[in-house]
Amino acid sequence: MYYKYTIKDTLSIPPSYFGEDINKVATTLLREKYERILDRDMGIILVVYNVRDISDGYLLPGDPSTHHDVTFDALTFKLEVEEVVVGEVSELVEFGCFVRIGPLEGLVHLSQITSDFISFDRKSGVLSSRNTGRVLKKGDVVYAKVSTISWKSNIKDTKIALTMRPEGLGKEEWLLEEEKPQKERKRQQKKK
Repeated sequence: MYYKYTIKDTLSIPPSYFGEDINKVATTLLREKYERILDRDMGIILVVYNVRDISDGYLLPGDPSTHHDVTFDALTFKLEVEEVVVGEVSELVEFGCFVRIGPLEGLVHLSQITSDFISFDRKSGVLSSRNTGRVLKKGDVVYAKVSTISWKSNIKDTKIALTMRPEGLGKEEWLLEEEKPQKERKRQQKKK
């Protein structure tokens, strides 16, 4: 989910920055260039840090900027299909709920919340199941599995589908409810 990469690049420093601390300038320019960018291989670049190995600058004909080879580290966020994640319910809608996972949101469709029939109660702002009485509301922490990812050219357009139907997923209190009958069956088997 979170990864650290070491990147080497050539940085162009415009004349307006000449005379300033090159480490600060390089960090500022690299953050402007890389942070909040979606890279298909690395994921979303969250932060650039530890800028180092800044070479002496060189000039290119017709370009007033100095060019420097630099090395820096980047913290990224990338999900994989079938990965189990923990997130917070950020919004409830008639067709499901959105779950915040790091810098992204994924959708859990109504059909993927539980195997029970789920309905949206607009008045109270909750999703509730018909048979089990389970309730899902904004702010609940849930365990979900990534079903599909549709990476786009930017973060806003990227779509993530999640499921909470497999055993061991869902809201934490639901998982504890599932454990109680199993423990009770084990106790009864030991008594026999």
